Order: sequence, then C-alpha cells, then structure tokens
Amino acid sequence: MLAMALAALDSTIVSTAVPQIVGDLGGFSYFSWLFSGYLLAVTVSLPVYGKLSDTFGRKPVLVAGAAVFLLGSLLCALAWNMAALIAFRIVQGLGGGALQGTVQTLAADLYPLQERPKIQAKLSTVWAVSAVAGPGIGGILAAYADWRWIFIVNLPVGAVALWLIVRHLHEPARRTGTGRPRIDWAGALAVFACGGVLLTALVQGGVAWPWLSAPSTALFATGLALVGVVVLVERRAAEPIIPGWVWRRRTIAAVNLALGALGLLMVAPSVFLPTYAQSVLGLAPVAAGFVLSVWTLSWPVSAALSQHVYRRIGFRNTAMLGIGTASLILFAFPFLPYPGAAWQPTLLMLALGAALGLFQLPLIIGVQSTVGWAERGTATASVLFCRQTGQTVGAAVFGAIANSVLASRLGGASDLDTVTRSLGTDAVPEATRRAIADAVHWVYTGAGCAAALAFLVLLTWAPRRFPTLKE
Repeated sequence: MLAMALAALDSTIVSTAVPQIVGDLGGFSYFSWLFSGYLLAVTVSLPVYGKLSDTFGRKPVLVAGAAVFLLGSLLCALAWNMAALIAFRIVQGLGGGALQGTVQTLAADLYPLQERPKIQAKLSTVWAVSAVAGPGIGGILAAYADWRWIFIVNLPVGAVALWLIVRHLHEPARRTGTGRPRIDWAGALAVFACGGVLLTALVQGGVAWPWLSAPSTALFATGLALVGVVVLVERRAAEPIIPGWVWRRRTIAAVNLALGALGLLMVAPSVFLPTYAQSVLGLAPVAAGFVLSVWTLSWPVSAALSQHVYRRIGFRNTAMLGIGTASLILFAFPFLPYPGAAWQPTLLMLALGAALGLFQLPLIIGVQSTVGWAERGTATASVLFCRQTGQTVGAAVFGAIANSVLASRLGGASDLDTVTRSLGTDAVPEATRRAIADAVHWVYTGAGCAAALAFLVLLTWAPRRFPTLKE
C-alpha cells in the first residue's frame, strides 16, 4: 500500500506545479509529454512486469520497480530543460509500471473474492489520501520553495516503502518451470515505438506543424505501419504481453474498453484543472490543488459503498449508473460562468468522484470474479493496461486539443511559449485567461464524450450478469 502511495503521490503532485515548471523551463507546447511520456512507459511495462512477477515472484519485481522509480525521481529533480525532464519522467514510468501492476496482483493473491471489495476500497483510499496530499504538497512547494522538490519528496517515502517490502513481504515458495522464461520483449518494444510515434503526431500536430503537413503525415504513416508490426509480432509471440483470449471473452473485452475510456476522461481534470484554477479562477497553487483533490475524497467512499449496489443490481448496471452520471457532470463543466467561483468546479469534481467510484471498482471486481486463479493475473493486467492506454492517449489527444484552441485564440502556435510564460506569474493577461478557459471547456467536452462511449460499450457489449466462478 505504501508502494502504491508512492506512485499515486507522483501522479498528482506534478500537475499542480505545471505553470511554475513551464515558467522556469519553457516548452508549454509540449508540456503534456510530462504526463503522456510517463503514462506511455507505465502502460508498456505493466504487462511485462506482470509476466515477470508470475515467473520470478512479486517481491523482486516490486523492489526493482521501486528502485527504478526513485532513480527517475532523482533525475527529474536535476533536469535542466523540458526535454530532459520528459526523458527522466519516462524513467519514472518504467518503475511506476511495476508498482501499480504488482500491488494489484498482490491484492488478488492475498485476498479471496468475498474480501476483495474491502481491500480494493482500501487501495482506493491510498490513492485518495495521496491525491489529497499531492496537490497540496505540490502547491506549497511551487509557491514557497522550488518545483524540483516535488520529485525529491519521493525519495524518503520510497526509502520507507522499500524497507517495509524487503523486511515484511514474505511470499510462499513458488513452482517454476525448468525452461527459460519467455518474455515478449519484441512485442513490448514494438508497442512502445508505435505509441511513441503516434503520440508525437497527436501532441505536436496543429502546434509545431500543421495537421496536413509533411511531418504530421509522415508520423501518422509510420505509426500505422508500426501498428501492423505490433500485430505481426504479437501473433507470432509464444507468450504475448496481452493474450488474445482477453479480447475474445465478451465480459473482459467490454470492461477493457470501458476502463480505457475511463483513463481517457481522467486526464481532463487531473492535467488541466489545476492550470484552469490558477489561471482562470485566480487561485493560489494550494487552493488550486484543493479544487482537484476533492474528487479523491468522494471516489473511495463511493467505491466502498458500491458493493451494496452491485450485489443488488449487478456489476454492469452499477457501472452504467456511475459512468452515465459522470458523463452528465463532464458535459456540465463548459456551462460554468466565466470566470466563475471556485466552489462551482469543486462541487462538480466532488460529484464526479462519487460517480466514478460506482463505475471502476465493480468492473475490476467483476472481471476478477470471471476467471480462475491461473488467469487472474493476466486479466487484471489487461484491465490496468487498457486504463493506462486510455490515459496515455488522453494526455496526447487532450493536449493536442488544448494546444490547438490556445493557438487559435492567441494568434498562432509560434507565440504559445512567449504568451504562456505568464502562467507562472501572478498577472495572467485577460486574453490568455479566456483562451485557457475555452481550451479546458473543449477538453471537458471530449471527456464527456469518452464517458458516453463507455456507457454505450457496457450497454451493448457487456453481459447483463457477469459469469462469476466459484473459488
């Protein structure tokens, strides 16, 4: 749980300090790579770490992942420009994949089905506490110290986590095969290359170059070619990173797509709301962090109570209730008055957290209940992989949308860095404030569409009652 807190803290503490990072290092037109690069590394490494933990045990993978994450944190604190910071965030992501995936696998290892809702609710509480502390700590450090400290604070937390894992996590003896373990490194590399190329095209298209220009066309063509490579490599792999059966079973396939949409829509508040709160509402970094963090208060409470709902109406209907409500809340955000009061987005975020708590946990528990012990790790990894894929794509897509709107409102992409350096100051020009408000409104509209898509997937594809297995 402390290792998960390490990853959860890092996912929120950075977003609050984006204006200060951009003001110091520049590079606003590709600052979203701070998130998309990290999430890409987490996404690709998740299934690989799952296979490694099945082969060598959970403990060595968790220790190695924590060490890599802490190394990336130290390097981020020493970054000298935006490109270096993005590169070191990718190193962090390679460690974060081990933390997130292995902890979820351990939860399934240690607790039977009837107790799993309780431990999953506790893990959601870890995310909530870390998320509440993250924006506050990030805001305080950005306002009164230096943004580099947001990475340095990972080091003592990680050191305690490593000590506890080494000392207190004891796994039973595991049976291992006599042959050499076969890890699909070629598939992981192909997915990483494909995702990197397509994300570059999405993030920089319409900003660094026009959408129909030669660089944009070349990147998209290369990305599509790499998609074909990924398909060929995965079909021939003896142990593919995500087996084909996770897509052939309706329940798992529908949940994977629905949680992919969840990852997509989560980017809107977690990445763009702090900048909106500071630049449009005029809040201090600490107050902006609070506006974001309130959804992490209602999320675990709703998740803990969701078991009383899905035991009555089923996993699918509970999830549809949650995501349908979330869609209405996201579509309501663009109707907030300009500049508005801080309580208005805060109230929406509180309601959004409650809705998503009803959506995510029943689907995770539902998928774990449809497979046997031997397949549960792979099924859980596929769910996390799809959710992280959604976040990775969302960071790129919504970053591209925001950059396009800002460029059109501020007179061209070439002026973005000059104009938006004011984000790290107390005086944001009125034209910039309105441009940021318009950009965030469009981002929330896109997030609402993603929620509506998840609702339709569950309605049309997922079975009304999940085929649960007895343990």
